[in-house]
Formats: sequence, structure tokens, C-alpha cells
Amino acid sequence: MPKKRVTFYIDGFNFYNGLKDAARNNAMWRRYYWLDLVKFAEQFLGQDEELVSVKYFTAVPLKTDKAQRQSALFRANKFINGARIEFINGKYYTKPITCNACKGSFNLAEEKRTDVNISVHLMADSAQDKTDIFVLISADSDLVPPLDFITNAYPNKRIRVYFPPHRKSHDLAKYSSNGKAIYLFYNELKFRKAMLDEKVDEIEIPKHWNYKKPSV
Repeated sequence: MPKKRVTFYIDGFNFYNGLKDAARNNAMWRRYYWLDLVKFAEQFLGQDEELVSVKYFTAVPLKTDKAQRQSALFRANKFINGARIEFINGKYYTKPITCNACKGSFNLAEEKRTDVNISVHLMADSAQDKTDIFVLISADSDLVPPLDFITNAYPNKRIRVYFPPHRKSHDLAKYSSNGKAIYLFYNELKFRKAMLDEKVDEIEIPKHWNYKKPSV
């Protein structure tokens, strides 16, 4: 019997900021910014399952230093995993904000298109029968419509919802086919086992991420 095909859909903004929130409480989590995303996903597979791909949805930060760190992570993952990982970019926009208290104004960066891109890929992959099991890593309830679509239009497909650290959504949890969502905060060992080496080819861990690889 052929193995069940599994695809991971990672809401990068949600995932990264969940890790940041965890790192504010415990600096240990900071090292998990530097992650082999395919190796991380593979740890959640059953014996009768195989990974099709990991799709990571995000946008390039407007600040140069942040964009460089993100680029290093993406290049390291592409070097190791090739076509098994795909990065789908939205876009950051700035909008003027006025402070009600001080009446001062400033520009706020907002990430756009990520939830739309995830929705499109979820629905397209179900319609084109590219996977059997959809694993969504997000706590963004804006993703309820595509999960609702898959549940109703393709009842034989399975959905799993994983919440990034310090993130959860009751609206999304109910779409997990096994009846419960997975909280990644309680799977710290899987993060640890999926850490990248300090140097991948010629790509080095960003110093800002304060890397120190623990023993597993």
C-alpha cells in the first residue's frame, strides 16, 4: 500500500513570532530560529507517511539586517533540502499611524498576502490531489475558510493543525482530523533535533541569533 503524502504549510510570520515570544521568556528558544524545516517536519510523520514538501509562507522584511538573517535561513534550507522546501513570499507595506496619546506619527510595517497565499496553496493542492494530509502550522483564524473548503469538498483528505509556541486558535483547532491540535511549545526536543549546523556550505548562522547547538 502506498504511503500517505504529507505537505506542511508554515505560516512564517506566525511561526517566527511565536518563537520570539518563547525566547522572551526563555532565551533557549532563540537558537531555534536556525532550523532545518524539512527535518523538523519529518519528525511528525507516521510510518505509513511520506513528506511531499514543506511550504513556508512569509515576506522579505523591510529592514536590511532582518532581511539578511531571513535570507541566510532560507538559503541554508534550500542548500540542504532542494525542491523539498518552497518559500512563498507576500510583501511588507508601510502605513502611517498616529498616536492618540502623543499625537505623533510613525510608519508601521504590515505583512500582507501571507494568509491569501496559504489559502490558495491549500485549496489548489487539494483540488489537484497533490497531497493526502495537510499540516498547517499557524494560529491565524483567517485560515478557517480554506480548511472548511477541504473538509467539505474533499472529506477523504486529512488536516492537522499545529500551533507555534505561544499561539493557539480554537477556531482552527476543530479542523484537526484527529480531534486535537498539536502545541509545538511542548515539542522542544523536535526543535533541538532539527537545528542546523553553525555553517551550512558557506552560509553561517546570523550572529544576532546567539547560536549554541545543544547535545541531543
